[in-house]
Amino acid sequence: MSVVQAGYAPPTPPDRPAAGRRRQRWLVAATVVWAVLLAGLTWWSVRNDPPTVKEQRTLHQAGPVVDRAVGVLTAAIGADGVPALLPDRLDRGCRVTPLDDGASLERGIEVATGDGDVREVLRRVADRLPAQWRAGVSTLDGEPLLRADAGEFVAVEGRAGGPGRVLLTAATGCRPVGEGYRAPAADAAAESAALARVLARWGGPTGPVQVLTAPCPGGGTTRTARAEATAPADQPLAAAFGAGAAPVVDSADRYARAGDPAVLAERVDERIRVAVTTSCPG
Repeated sequence: MSVVQAGYAPPTPPDRPAAGRRRQRWLVAATVVWAVLLAGLTWWSVRNDPPTVKEQRTLHQAGPVVDRAVGVLTAAIGADGVPALLPDRLDRGCRVTPLDDGASLERGIEVATGDGDVREVLRRVADRLPAQWRAGVSTLDGEPLLRADAGEFVAVEGRAGGPGRVLLTAATGCRPVGEGYRAPAADAAAESAALARVLARWGGPTGPVQVLTAPCPGGGTTRTARAEATAPADQPLAAAFGAGAAPVVDSADRYARAGDPAVLAERVDERIRVAVTTSCPG
């Protein structure tokens, strides 16, 4: 019988260090494989999975969705009013996260209507919108409100904008800016020429002509040319537009007539704002 001396440690079997190194190599290899697999899945998801929050799409990516929504909205107005595209609103400085700044884009359409029942006008517009938008009209603070989802978290709303006026908007909410938003461009020579003829009655525009456009769902574009002129309050608006279709609105301060193009004029103090629009076909 052998005796083990106190404080003596038996030697490590010769195969134990080699087994430990093999386990380490397998762990390293498995970690590398998992990292590569995770990176691949992330890459595929970013390019193929739909976004789950609006912050996953930049303003550069969401802007064209807003533009297309504006075209769809003008087509949905149909014979229920005279539309005119409004200037874009691009607001910077909102917070995507507590540390990251962003921006929001809103595009809109003003609609002059002779129908005093705004809820009914909004309901008919909602019925003409794409089924996937899930459009509907509810009540907010006692007023009718159209709500719809144009995709990519672009919110569509419609509401009363005053007597005989409906506002339709498409908005991104706060987004990372990315490469930013660039408004679509199109030739609006016909609309600009018609606008110039109208404003010539009041001495021509007092500022630059603003051209706004959006793609139509069936191809082509909707276009609005806008400008202002100065005119005394005693000059009627209707006289500047000559013969044509019966006006939808004809008062001392507002005039709207459908057609190709349609015209919408509004008096504010001694200024007259005129918009000439070719809409998307319904």
